Amino acid sequence: MLVEQDSSDEPASELLTQIAAEKAWLVKTGKIRKPKSLVPIHQQPFDPPPGWLWLPLGETGTIQSGNSINAETRNRLEKTEVGYPFIATKDVGYGRDIIVYDNGLKVRFEDQSFKHARAESILICAEGGSAGRKIGISDRDICFGNKLIANAPWSAIAPRLVMYVYMSGFFYEQFVRQMTGVIGGISIQKFLQLPFPLPPLDEQHRIVEKVDELMSLCDQLEAAKAEQEQCRDSLVTASLQGLNQPDEEEETFREHACFTFNNLPKITTRAAHINQLRQTILNLAVRGKLLEQDPNDEPAEDLLMRITDVKKKLVDSKKLKKTKTLNPLEKDDIAFDIPVGWVGARLGTVYDVRDGTHDTPKYCETGYPLITSKNLSSGRLSFEDVKFISEQDHLEISRRSWVERDDILLAMIGSIGNPVIVDTDRPFSVKNVALLKYYCSASSCPSFICLFLNYAAAEMRQLATGGLQPFISLGFLRNYPIALPPLAEQHRIVTKVDELMAICDQLEAQITVTQQDSRRFLESVLADALAPGIDLSAEGQVA
Repeated sequence: MLVEQDSSDEPASELLTQIAAEKAWLVKTGKIRKPKSLVPIHQQPFDPPPGWLWLPLGETGTIQSGNSINAETRNRLEKTEVGYPFIATKDVGYGRDIIVYDNGLKVRFEDQSFKHARAESILICAEGGSAGRKIGISDRDICFGNKLIANAPWSAIAPRLVMYVYMSGFFYEQFVRQMTGVIGGISIQKFLQLPFPLPPLDEQHRIVEKVDELMSLCDQLEAAKAEQEQCRDSLVTASLQGLNQPDEEEETFREHACFTFNNLPKITTRAAHINQLRQTILNLAVRGKLLEQDPNDEPAEDLLMRITDVKKKLVDSKKLKKTKTLNPLEKDDIAFDIPVGWVGARLGTVYDVRDGTHDTPKYCETGYPLITSKNLSSGRLSFEDVKFISEQDHLEISRRSWVERDDILLAMIGSIGNPVIVDTDRPFSVKNVALLKYYCSASSCPSFICLFLNYAAAEMRQLATGGLQPFISLGFLRNYPIALPPLAEQHRIVTKVDELMAICDQLEAQITVTQQDSRRFLESVLADALAPGIDLSAEGQVA
């Protein structure tokens, strides 16, 4: 369907005589063994154009699977300086002409124990997650690994046509149908029996020439798109970084912010841009740049004094255990100028910061849920995939970490961050999770503290210790610095952030819709230009 058929072309059926003669000569000269007979193709994936025919894939060339190698053999191949490149699955890419030859493994030319494939053999991965997807054509003689199948086509079949058939949707569908096993793979016997559409020889060359031409255009479009996206990425990053600078003059900042937010929808094309925007919104919120301060608000210093008084009363009445004195706040602990009416403090001064158990209780089939960091995601607390503990273990953990509605949970180990506000009265315990409880409900805004922790999580991860299993300590969290706004401004900031995050959600959804519209448009253009009347969005046709 990609090129017009020419009635003067010698039909593909005439090629069978030439193929049979070539095969017989190779058998007679001892270059190949006599191949087993294959079952003719009775179920055709699609009606062949005039002059084409269907035949088993095994009739298209010499097809063989490669050799497996152990540590001793690999060591020998690594020491071989001259010989055939030994190609493994990892050396074959997911597109045409992508084969890595300089991988440090060579098979001596005289070594007859390895399968050999001549130049212009087509390789395809036959096992694992990349089965049927990793495809390449060799530009030199090679040896190859056991998870690869090589096809050296007969002279009456264009090698690049075979490669393009392998890459087609209809062939992959046939390939997958024959895969078996837990890992997923196709046997050489089933591979040889896959259906292959054979055009006349002259048409083969016209098809390959046209596909090469179109693939080249695709490469140019892809390169142009990548360059355009790189420019967009740089522009978005530079714009948002400008807003994140803590020392920018207020008037300049306002102008910069207006320009950026007015133009951002025009240059935002990827989800990564939205993620940058979300982080910038949080950055502006915790620095007091998102809203103007109201001089009529009660100063945060008064709010902090009230919280401190409540905390002292709770300790005096033995309702709260006295904790270690926090480190004094240093001048440079907060990396920006604190707005008027705000106050700098330690997180442990503003909230009661505790943690759950670090031990592993005995699990039960039923009981109380034990929440870990995996249950904190996207601002939500999930009880899916949760393990249960006994009432005794739950009560033991809860002696210091009793979780209540409106408390804040934060992962302390592994995926540090992901703060959530508890929105349930269901009793549960926590493990390797920080628990933040307000001292006084009337003097707190949990949503702002959660917002702040979302912003601070990136720095916390950078400062975490523990190597492969990073963690932050309870002392680290309690001493973490926070710029605290007046309570009224905390609520206004949360409202504004919610509003802006909703806009981010809309932008993200629009990006998805735009990508889908672009794909449909491209399919429509290709269908009109290349194959009128054919729906290219449905796999099932080959060049």
